[in-house]
Amino acid sequence: MTQIAEIEPSELRRRLQAGEKLQMIDVREDDEVAQGMIEGAKHIPLGQIPDRLSEIQKSGEIVLICRSGYRSERACEYLQQLGYDGCTNMVGGMLQWQQED
Repeated sequence: MTQIAEIEPSELRRRLQAGEKLQMIDVREDDEVAQGMIEGAKHIPLGQIPDRLSEIQKSGEIVLICRSGYRSERACEYLQQLGYDGCTNMVGGMLQWQQED
């Protein structure tokens, strides 16, 4: 199995504040996203990813986000199997992101 790249929420926040334009996919469910999302992220619930692949750019880095980092890691594994090379999992998910806010 290919190693999943990881990014800490603090590093993601620093890169966004520096003006980097990143492809971010939030794989949480609607009710979770209603509590807040990272600005600029696209919401595609984990179960909808197979049907919405056309919305995900295949080139470049793709930061996947969920509540705790588990579902986004599964999404990274799935996308890597389909040839998406730039998948990066935000470790700790939104729980850690909000703690560091």
